[in-house]
Order: sequence, then structure tokens, then C-alpha cells
Amino acid sequence: MPESTTQSAEPDRVNDYDSFAEAYSAENENSLVNAYYERPAMLALAGDVAGRRVLDAGCGSGPLTAALCERGAVVTGIDASAGMLALARRRLGDDVALHVVDLRDRLPFGDGVFDDVVASLVLHYLEDWGPTLAELRRVLRPGGRLIASVDHPVTAYTIRDPRPDYFATTAYTFDWMLGGQSTPMRLWRKPLHAMIDAFTHAGFRLSAITEPQPDPAARELFPDGFHDLSTKPCFLFFVVEVPPSAAGSDE
Repeated sequence: MPESTTQSAEPDRVNDYDSFAEAYSAENENSLVNAYYERPAMLALAGDVAGRRVLDAGCGSGPLTAALCERGAVVTGIDASAGMLALARRRLGDDVALHVVDLRDRLPFGDGVFDDVVASLVLHYLEDWGPTLAELRRVLRPGGRLIASVDHPVTAYTIRDPRPDYFATTAYTFDWMLGGQSTPMRLWRKPLHAMIDAFTHAGFRLSAITEPQPDPAARELFPDGFHDLSTKPCFLFFVVEVPPSAAGSDE
């Protein structure tokens, strides 16, 4: 994640990934928190994906999609930003299906067509996870998994001054300094219990919650950042499953 400051974001430009797709993709490619922490953690949680049908929900410019494909998965990528998907197409070629899809809308896929969904740092853009999780569950087969990462609720709580009500779902806005320009963003922070409740209410069964350590290879590359990332919360990772006996989305 690029450098950020907690400020008031401009509402008409907030979360406009099309406007900074190139700069964000370049930052994401080799940054400490993305390349040496979040992506390795997501791949470790996914495990052996050879032959599995995977939906990358919020795929951005496709670095996680590419890594999953390299491991033998059959991946479909979706993102709300056409600009980010153009970069993903440049990276992935024509063999990977990519679709412009807003996760707040119904997904253009049939029931139970995926074995796994990966949602990398995307759910925290949504105030209400309910409709999105219901759709992700619908497109997963019985026994399928959703692997998700989000901003850690403790981090999002402690960076605010004054601090908000921890137990409330609250928006927070800030400016990313990205490519030398200020980029306005808005995310939603939920308490941990609300996240878990959202998964279970959507019909998922909790399999794992993790707070992993960064890749040891980052120690020499980012000595100061590595120490901070090793001792302070940053992201929170979930693995949730559709019960194997689930017959569909209407049970």
C-alpha cells in the first residue's frame, strides 16, 4: 500500500482507480506490503490450486491472478476499474477471462461455477458486505472457499484522531501519495465481530483467521518497514468455506 495520510478525501474523485491505474500498479508490483506480505499470504492460504477454477474478485492489474495461473489455476478476473483491467490484459494476454464488474452488483456467472474466490484488499471498500458475500457464495460450489484480505480493524481504528466508536461500522478517508500526487480514498472499517457475522450470515463457515508475518526476504530489502510490519497489525486474512452439504444459495 502506498504512503498515506488521514485527511479529508475529495468526494468526487474518491477511489477513482481509473485515474491512477498505472501508478498504483507500479507501486503494487514490488512494494513491501503487497509483494512481500499480502500476496504471499494470500497464495499460502490458497495452497495447491492446480486445476481449480478461481475467481479473482477485485483483481486490479492482475498480479495475484498471474501468480495463481502460474500455479495451475484456471482464473477469471473481475474489477470495477476498466483502467486496471486494461493493465491486467496487458499482463495476462488473452487466455484469462476478465470482466468489468462492480462487486456491489450481481455477478455475471452461474451458481457454483468456481472452486475458490480470492478477494484481495477489496471488501473494505464496501459499507455493506452482505449482498457481495451472498453473490460470492452463490458462485462457489459446495465446499468452495473464499480467501479474503482486508485492512486490519485495529489499524484503521488507531490511525484516526479522535478515535471512532470501535464497535460501529465507519468510513474513513485519506490521501495516498502515489506517484508524487495526492490520491483521495475512502474505506470502511468494521469491528472484527461484524466481519465474522457478515461471513456467517452469508452462509459461510469460518475456517481460518490469520495475521501472518512478511516474507523473510523483505528483511534486507526493507529493513525499517520490515520491523514495523513484523510488530504492528496491517491486514487481516480470512478463509471461509461453503459447507460441503450446501445445495445452493436458497437453502
